[in-house]
Amino acid sequence: MSDAQRTTIDAGEVERFSRLAQEWWNPNGKFKPLHKFNPVRLAYIRDQVATHFGRDPRAAKPFDGLRLLDIGCGGGLLCEPMARLGADVVGADASATNIEVAKIHAAEARVKIDYRATTAEALADAGEQFDVVLNMEVVEHVADVDLFLSKCAHMVKPGGLMFVATINRTLKAWGLAIIGAEYVLGWLPKGTHQYDKLVRPEELDKGLADTGMSIVDRTGVTYNPLTDQWNRSRDLDVNYMILATKPA
Repeated sequence: MSDAQRTTIDAGEVERFSRLAQEWWNPNGKFKPLHKFNPVRLAYIRDQVATHFGRDPRAAKPFDGLRLLDIGCGGGLLCEPMARLGADVVGADASATNIEVAKIHAAEARVKIDYRATTAEALADAGEQFDVVLNMEVVEHVADVDLFLSKCAHMVKPGGLMFVATINRTLKAWGLAIIGAEYVLGWLPKGTHQYDKLVRPEELDKGLADTGMSIVDRTGVTYNPLTDQWNRSRDLDVNYMILATKPA
């Protein structure tokens, strides 16, 4: 099958998240875990981007002048903070419903973001280029991981960065992220994650290497029930983030 015939879109996954779209900005709703998870993601992105591009992470707008894509942006939980840091943000999602919710919230918050109901392949084929691509909690929901990584990497400018965050395919992740989070604690709707679609770090490493990207950092993210907080960790068994750069 040629690239023109392949797609990254899993229609069932798009439909599932579209049904939940109104919940995106409710910190106590169905996306509560993402709201809890967001601070550690944001800090990691801010610090790594600032270091890579020689910016002061404590500045009011350290991302000023950088063009950033949040692919699979959902309701915009990452887009708005990125825009406030000064980035020129494009938020893309295959769900038109998610995009409409994101647009409404951004307008209410008076944050300028270019939201588009589109796909990674459509953006890449149109020649879009970005200094930073955020690929956060998306690869486990697409139909073709290698095609998705290839299209996302194609949009990274030489010398630019791509962040990939996802869930490892381990028994520990199955027990904590699926059985525990979805069926026991009810943190997420049942069926949010499917074990066979989870992606191991070595699989991401290979997929990114095939695109010409180089891994520069990887970190795990673990939950502390005593503090009710997520923290970075050396444990990649469940949630993890990988940072890759494209040679200049």
